[in-house]
Amino acid sequence: MELIIQGAISLGLLWSLMAIGVFMTFRILNMPDLSVEGTVILGAATAARLISDGHNPFFATILAALVGSIGGFVTGILHTKLKIPPILSGILTMVASYSVVLRIMGTSNIGLPPHGPNQVVSVFTFLQEMGLTRQMSIMIFATAVVVVMGAAYYFFCGTEIGSAVRATGNSKQMVAAQGVNTNVMIVMYLMISNGFVALSGALVVQQQGFASVDMGVGTIVVGLASVIIAEVLFNVRRFWARLITLVAGSIIYRFIIALVLELGMPPTDLRLFVAIIVVIALTLPLLRKKLVKAFGKSNERGGQSK
Repeated sequence: MELIIQGAISLGLLWSLMAIGVFMTFRILNMPDLSVEGTVILGAATAARLISDGHNPFFATILAALVGSIGGFVTGILHTKLKIPPILSGILTMVASYSVVLRIMGTSNIGLPPHGPNQVVSVFTFLQEMGLTRQMSIMIFATAVVVVMGAAYYFFCGTEIGSAVRATGNSKQMVAAQGVNTNVMIVMYLMISNGFVALSGALVVQQQGFASVDMGVGTIVVGLASVIIAEVLFNVRRFWARLITLVAGSIIYRFIIALVLELGMPPTDLRLFVAIIVVIALTLPLLRKKLVKAFGKSNERGGQSK
């Protein structure tokens, strides 16, 4: 059980960056962005290829995030300049990303070079060389990255540009009436969100030791599951608290997945199980309202009978 918890925490932290990226577009921008399924593997493939070619893992990780942000830029241009609907724009970027990924990797999968027994070259290597276990190294490094990136995003949202982006998601017409170029805001936000997603992919590939072209399949569902779990379980309003609950939601999601696999669920049924989790999480607020309404009516009837 201890190994399951440690694995869930480390993977949850790494994937929480992707959950934050999905949250940016799904909740803040009110725009479902399916391009994340392509940009997550863009980040993973870029990092894996650069590291396997002998480049510094930190340089590879940063460049991977930048490559992912280019995917967000493409989606934004397709939507704002060519007037393609946001869902279709994301799908087009996602489809194109797979060809780019194959060009980057040169094959359908690529492994990272070894570094000592049971290790690969990664951003976690320097912590392992200090005597920490691989799992502990991943958790410490992932926590530091999540804190830094989460804090940077929080402070960005407090700036004038960040406030304009958030306002664009709430009321595009009102922001445009104030003289703000909403198209620029949308493109910029898509670049930031997909940069987060690609960074997540780059770190995950270093955790698992290889990149595969099908890594991104189902990413949007995983991100939505983490977001919905966080909202249903915690239901907080403050923006900084919502960011923290996104990390918690990602960890809880990973723990649920690890637990059901440990209990014997076939891996082939995993995607169906994830879809069911999302459906349940999405319907919980509606069920809660109906229950509150039903109990409220029953209380009124009880009061009248007295």
